Amino acid sequence: MAALPVLAADYKEAPTLATSVKAGQLPSVDKRLPEHPEVVKPLNAIGTYGGQLRFGLRGSSDHNHILRMVGNQGLVRWDPEYTKIVPNVAEKVDVSPDGKVFTFTLRKGMKWSDGKPFTADDILFNVNDLILNAEFAAPQPRYMTGGVPMKVEKIDDATVKFTFTEPYGDFLAELASPLGQHPVLYAKHYCSQFHPKYNANIADTVKANNASDWKNLFLQKCGDIEIPARWGNVDRPTLDPWMVKDAYTGGATRVIMVRNPYFWQVDTDGNQLPYIDELNAPIAQDVESLILAAIGGRIDFGLRHLDAPANRAVLAENRTKGGYEMFEASAVGGTNMVINLNLMSKDKELRELFNKKDFRIALSHGMNRKEIIDTALLGDGEPWQNGPFENHPNFHKRIATQYLEYDEAKANALLDGLGLTKRGPDGTRLLPSGKPIKFKIDVIPTLQPEQVDMLQLIERQWAKIGIDMDVNSLERTFFYERTSNSNDHDAAVWGGQASWVPGEIPQQIVPVHHDSRWGIPWVQWYKTGGKQGEEPPASVKERMKLYDEARATTDPEKRRALMLKIADIAADEFEVFSVTKALPTYGIAKTNLKNVPATMPSSWYYPTPAPTLPQTWFWAK
Repeated sequence: MAALPVLAADYKEAPTLATSVKAGQLPSVDKRLPEHPEVVKPLNAIGTYGGQLRFGLRGSSDHNHILRMVGNQGLVRWDPEYTKIVPNVAEKVDVSPDGKVFTFTLRKGMKWSDGKPFTADDILFNVNDLILNAEFAAPQPRYMTGGVPMKVEKIDDATVKFTFTEPYGDFLAELASPLGQHPVLYAKHYCSQFHPKYNANIADTVKANNASDWKNLFLQKCGDIEIPARWGNVDRPTLDPWMVKDAYTGGATRVIMVRNPYFWQVDTDGNQLPYIDELNAPIAQDVESLILAAIGGRIDFGLRHLDAPANRAVLAENRTKGGYEMFEASAVGGTNMVINLNLMSKDKELRELFNKKDFRIALSHGMNRKEIIDTALLGDGEPWQNGPFENHPNFHKRIATQYLEYDEAKANALLDGLGLTKRGPDGTRLLPSGKPIKFKIDVIPTLQPEQVDMLQLIERQWAKIGIDMDVNSLERTFFYERTSNSNDHDAAVWGGQASWVPGEIPQQIVPVHHDSRWGIPWVQWYKTGGKQGEEPPASVKERMKLYDEARATTDPEKRRALMLKIADIAADEFEVFSVTKALPTYGIAKTNLKNVPATMPSSWYYPTPAPTLPQTWFWAK
């Protein structure tokens, strides 16, 4: 962070806003900014104002792509290198020596996008009336220690104190993640009208908006972090660099976002950010349309959906035609596809089978990873199971490298050893009931298209050892409903990038998140303190306990030791398995789009590219 401009008079603004100020439609820039705006040093150069940035959305459920572009504007954020947490909406944070109390100093004079003050009262509304309100939603583990929710106290309009019953070393990392925005997500002066505590006529408001209840109404109008409705209301105030003009609603063909005149960052010369006037996100129905738009020069920045290995050659060949360069999104660890057999399947026979460790080992040995890498990933990859890379302090050799070798004979011997010796006419092994061993693996084909190609090869490979697996492609909303919400799946795949750092949920070694599709009822048990879901076995409960201890400690070495202990147990159990190391992927940025890094971390928890601060990108004249 650099020094502030000498005087408020040194602040400068976009020409479009200066015109509005001159016309009396906006206050002057010094009155729109907080007393201490965050001063950001751009990557390479001070920018110039103006222009439009185009990026492509895929269908009606690509809301997290918007989040990644405008940023997760929480109290704190990750730095661009993904190495440390820095203040963001908060001007500073103080942590008590025991790791239980977090005091946030807000930016005095800061405002929402409609010009109304942002104060500690907004945080109290978000925490007490929503986060910790069981009528709205079950309190999330990230806001609890020892099963007890945090308490928030207003010291003054610009100071709030969060207090936990136990040490919570991971709290700031949780706030820096995309899912940690809740304390500052909603403007009280606007969103309180949809809350029964503040609206005596809430039943009438619910009825007038054709909502089922006040919670449904609230989500309609104010959204949530991971639902499209967050970007569906142009009247909802925000702290983001850009605000919605053309909403992300059913039937929309594009989303337009325009600069927030009250955005609270400036560059080192005192220019209010963002530099770029407008984000324009056309909505395509398939990835092929996005690729054509990119090579036709109609996408200015793209990573999500474009970065499949199969797209790399055509994007590279058309750089001159499309007027762009390629940048690297480097993997932080882990794997690009984890296979989760549903160990809590509603099908009793499948559940019993999936819970046999030798069955899972047999499937791992029955995968020819070299063939998958050479064919589906164009030869780019290295066999890998799970966890951080070798150069990371959290590297765990056994969980990363066990049962990788392709050995059809060993796979068959393991299956025979389980008593699965009888086969049907097509060679498929039979369950004790006489039914064939047949199950589906759910996948979202538009998220990482190569996953479908990989699964189709695995389908053929497993057929050789008598296992009938079908690839079940689903639209993202249906995928989540069938897997994370309803637990109706046999098995599912998901990206498994992992380094087990603070704030990153280790969902493939301990089931504490909706992406832990190998044990969703255990996730529900953990999240609700045993009130819902199903009680997990001892080895899972032990990991949950260790994970809570790891999240609590403020000692990095103690945290690392606890995570490796979790990995020891997960390696013993071998619940999930994978194909190859997560690879760097490649996106595109127009040649004259400046301050875009040549390489950036690729992670949802980061989340790419938000911490590189797209509000500092600009068009060279």
